Amino acid sequence: MSQPLPAGSLSGKTALVTGSSRGIGADTARYLAQAGADVVINYRNKAPRAEKLANELRELGVRVLVVGADLTDADSVAAMFDQVRREFGSLDILVLNASGGMESGMAEDYALTLNRDAQVGALEAALPLLSSGARVVFVTSHQAHFIRTTPTMPEYEPVALSKRAGEDALRERIPALTERGVEFVVVSGDMIEGTITATLLERANPGAIADRRESAGRLYNVSEFAAEVALATLEPVPADNTRLVGDTGSFAGE
Repeated sequence: MSQPLPAGSLSGKTALVTGSSRGIGADTARYLAQAGADVVINYRNKAPRAEKLANELRELGVRVLVVGADLTDADSVAAMFDQVRREFGSLDILVLNASGGMESGMAEDYALTLNRDAQVGALEAALPLLSSGARVVFVTSHQAHFIRTTPTMPEYEPVALSKRAGEDALRERIPALTERGVEFVVVSGDMIEGTITATLLERANPGAIADRRESAGRLYNVSEFAAEVALATLEPVPADNTRLVGDTGSFAGE
């Protein structure tokens, strides 16, 4: 995988990526470590996978902390950031990547609990560690970002609505973050090939990936989108705090 960030560009920085034992989160953590950042890998229930990634990243010469935490559990989140404080003292980059809501057997309000409440909770818990110059990145999808003006597949709508609610709740905190010197940016991507969400959508709606690929011209894969998330930790924040990745021609403006 190519490196989107210049070598050493994040040296001396500490980054935490939620949901980073696999997929977009893991590749984002990998890119940040390649750029010199010390990394906190967060997972919910994939400890062996998280430890394997950590060992790989340590070979790059960076420090890596692996912390299991359920983002929907406030005590678990508080304990995670307490570990970060003890290990690193502060945090320069917080990537809010973990999301869900299509899992079977979860409570009816699980999507909203994870995609809105837990995102805000994680930010609030991280705030004491985020000093001036720090940056928060929220990862979402076009299907969620544009849900108020562009319908999505019925199977994904509850998740899309909950992720947009999370984005809105986080955006409400931009003035307070700005006062602290903390920057905030949303990274929104089209459907990503190879993600669990795309797989579940394809299972529920066969042909969904091919249809979207045809409409968009191409879809990003996991490592390509993770590279854009990594770039969002360093490149200037757009005026509207939004970094759109991939085709948006099929989506009406907000």
